[in-house]
Amino acid sequence: MVDKPADDLTDEERMLFRSYAITAELAVRCRQLREMKVSMSDKALDTIVNSLMTEFWDQGFSQTEIRIAFADALADMNRYAAGEERRS
Repeated sequence: MVDKPADDLTDEERMLFRSYAITAELAVRCRQLREMKVSMSDKALDTIVNSLMTEFWDQGFSQTEIRIAFADALADMNRYAAGEERRS
C-alpha cells in the first residue's frame, strides 16, 4: 500500500485499494466455504472464479483481456508462492 494519508489519495487510488480489499474478502469467503465441507463448498473456488470471469465479461472486458489477466496471474503465482504448493 501507499504510505500517504487517506485524504491525500486520488479517486483512482481509493477505488484501486477498495478493489484490493474486496478481493481479499472474496478469498476469505472462498476459504470459509471450503472449510464448511458441505455440498458444493469443495468446488467453491472453481465456481466463484468462473463467476468472476463472467462478471468481467458482463462489465465489457473482452475475452482476450480476461484470458490475459488470468494467465498473467497464474504466471506470477510461483514467484508469489515461492514454489510452495499451499500457504502454511
